Amino acid sequence: MSLKIQETSLPGVLLIEPKVFKDSRGFFMETFHKGKYEEGGIDQDFVQDNYSHSSSGTLRGLHYQLKHPQGKLVYVITGEIFDVAVDIRYGSPTFGQWGGFTLSSENRRQVYIPEGFAHGFCVLSESADVLYKCTDVYKPDDEYGIMWSDQTMSIEWPVIKPNVSDKDRQYSELREIPSHHLPLFT
Repeated sequence: MSLKIQETSLPGVLLIEPKVFKDSRGFFMETFHKGKYEEGGIDQDFVQDNYSHSSSGTLRGLHYQLKHPQGKLVYVITGEIFDVAVDIRYGSPTFGQWGGFTLSSENRRQVYIPEGFAHGFCVLSESADVLYKCTDVYKPDDEYGIMWSDQTMSIEWPVIKPNVSDKDRQYSELREIPSHHLPLFT
């Protein structure tokens, strides 16, 4: 296999290091190959690709969909981000726990975040271009979120005063969200 996939402390969240072929002209890498990712345990049909460009200090998240949950394969084209996954599956042994991963155009790492997790990231470089593949389409009427600065989770965001959207500032802390607005652990 031409990529390295390692488990993280959160079940189902995987850190991926694709094989990068470099020479005097630059580099080449596969950002996704269905058969190789299936061999590594990511057996998903991705149906939507998203592209985000953000300036330094921007923090997006923590987002999830309930009726149309999205698994996400996230990677950075330019710049550097701190990417976060939070287990929000009600009843999960790791409920409320988070994992953070530095993804950049230099390390070329990817992270796979399965359904049932909230997702967010902050930009560490001057700007960042982030791509992510999703297992379901975006549905505005099914969008939920968790306050990025939730004191109970104590996510160690590496930015002091992030640039956060008004919408993301309005979300509640995880402990305040009714269980019927969270995915169930099965």
